[in-house]
Amino acid sequence: MRIEIIPCLQDNYSYLIIDENNNSACVIDPSESQPIINLVEKNNIKLKYILNTHHHFDHIGGNEELKKKFGSTILGFEEDSHRIPKIDVLLKDNQIWKAENFIAKIIHVPGHTSGHICFHFFNEQLIFTGDTLFSLGCGRIFEGTYKEMFNSLNKIKSLPKETKIYCGHEYTLNNSRFCIEHDSKNLNLKKKIENIKKKISDGLPTIPSTIKEELECNIFLKIKDLEGFSKLRDLKDNF
Repeated sequence: MRIEIIPCLQDNYSYLIIDENNNSACVIDPSESQPIINLVEKNNIKLKYILNTHHHFDHIGGNEELKKKFGSTILGFEEDSHRIPKIDVLLKDNQIWKAENFIAKIIHVPGHTSGHICFHFFNEQLIFTGDTLFSLGCGRIFEGTYKEMFNSLNKIKSLPKETKIYCGHEYTLNNSRFCIEHDSKNLNLKKKIENIKKKISDGLPTIPSTIKEELECNIFLKIKDLEGFSKLRDLKDNF
């Protein structure tokens, strides 16, 4: 499988997962249709599936146009069936979704929204975390509770350390400023920030990260208790 990172809107990322055996693909969270159409048509890719982590418009904005143009199948969490237009396949927590050579475990991670899920392509050691886990951060809590978000992050951080994390936004540099303010002696974090700044100066995405890097550097994953997490999340909201 090959992953193509597609910048969308102001700071969103969509991702194309391409099966190079037959040139078919899934797209994760198409914020808008045109950047995906451009890449798919240029490379003669068959866009079979549209995978949505949650219902926010900056993650589903391209769904209907892509479905109309390519006949793609739209997938999302069963509890979001009324919030993801034209949805075809309703996914359940802990389900193993299989289609052609694509295999992913569905992990329900409420907090940012009540119906948020991650797609864990465990054979490839990849996870698409939407707006739940960012590199050096985590999502705002809109529909869930602090406890739900804390538990959701704990689910993700228990995955194998080599797992690559593909998140929904390019927030890494700003997130790093918050982390270093509250974890100023973290040498791993300082090294990661140098790498982040180099990537940005070279015009490259800071994504993917890994579970190992986030455990070492992301203060939201380093915190051990719900009370501490809740305080940090409030501080970040006003950062």
